[in-house]
Amino acid sequence: MTARSEFQIIADLFAPLARSCPGAYGLLDDAAVVGVPAGQELVVTVDALVSGVHFLPDDPPESIARKVLRVNLSDLAAMGADPCGFLLTCAFPVGTSDSWLVAFARGLADDVAFFGIPLLGGDTVATPGPASFTVTAMGTVASGTALRRGSAMLGDLIVVTGTIGDGALGLMAAQGGMGLSCDQAGKGFLVDRYRIPRPRLSVPAALSGGIRAAMDISDGLVQDLGHMCHLSGLRADIALADVPLSGPVHCCVTSDPSLYKAVMAGGDDYELLMAIDPSFDLPSEVDGVPLSVIGRFIEGNGCHVTGISGGTWQPKKTGFKHF
Repeated sequence: MTARSEFQIIADLFAPLARSCPGAYGLLDDAAVVGVPAGQELVVTVDALVSGVHFLPDDPPESIARKVLRVNLSDLAAMGADPCGFLLTCAFPVGTSDSWLVAFARGLADDVAFFGIPLLGGDTVATPGPASFTVTAMGTVASGTALRRGSAMLGDLIVVTGTIGDGALGLMAAQGGMGLSCDQAGKGFLVDRYRIPRPRLSVPAALSGGIRAAMDISDGLVQDLGHMCHLSGLRADIALADVPLSGPVHCCVTSDPSLYKAVMAGGDDYELLMAIDPSFDLPSEVDGVPLSVIGRFIEGNGCHVTGISGGTWQPKKTGFKHF
């Protein structure tokens, strides 16, 4: 059990993560003061991650900390925002060891440095229940330019970043990998993708002038695309064969096509799902991240998926639901 008090935890482990922001006041005051540059708007998002729901209880503390921050940065990416700071609330189970806390803070520090986003404050409590962490992330965009989910237009291309299904199959691999035909290296790759999302922060700016709508894929491609269709008043027509897969996922679904259900509806990918003007000169990648056209927005409603062998492919479960 940690011998540090709440204030020692803040001073020793978290205050160093606030040094780059003068308005955080070393986490010694009740709140932080954050300025917004002229001509910019503040974009704010919040996500809570709970042990046993969003991460496994025995996941490494460093990866848990990084995932907590990165899923929020993915939301900022979906809005086209540049990160500028975040708040963190930690509910540590009673009896959490000091070494666990230190490792958690170390993982968070690595990403604070990597993304250049300071910690601005938050809260630290003990709980008799499972560990839970909540980040409120803030970013800025030029006034009036924030991307929305519901602004796709008829004929727009449906584009995704990276590869789909790594998160869902990564969870399966982390739970033992039964039913996955890829080798141990492939399973290790998938576990890493599940534990540590890659927020695609540089993509929206690179597609400026062509990107009309965006959201991140957190609850499953089919379900999230359905949200975009509903808000845009359009129908999505996509092909399963065009959905980009990593090598390990391709190996798994080739051996067991039923795993396409997890690939398309499992979630935890944190890739960007975008509506792109068809006249835009779409690059094949941005900063090494592949861009793949998987379909088009057409008249109607809902999401239609053409299967590998033709015909309509429709999973009974379209994505993750809490309730």
